[in-house]
Amino acid sequence: MAWNLRRLRVARGLSQENLAVDAGVDRGYVSGIERQSFNPTVDILDRLTVALGTDIAQLFVDPEPGQPEPQPLTPGRRKLR
Repeated sequence: MAWNLRRLRVARGLSQENLAVDAGVDRGYVSGIERQSFNPTVDILDRLTVALGTDIAQLFVDPEPGQPEPQPLTPGRRKLR
């Protein structure tokens, strides 16, 4: 699930902070989920997927064998949305 959350977030060009604001959760919590330090509730997962514009089932898709880990976004200022 953590891998998919990061994959979806990066694919949409969202920082952890932007996703957290859009979902109404703390940025550190998003980071903790992606590092597999926190186990989010279904409510939090629902809020994150709504903010990502996807279905909650996408968080539970098994990655293809050999698929590389999602790369982090480039550091620096983000464009305002």
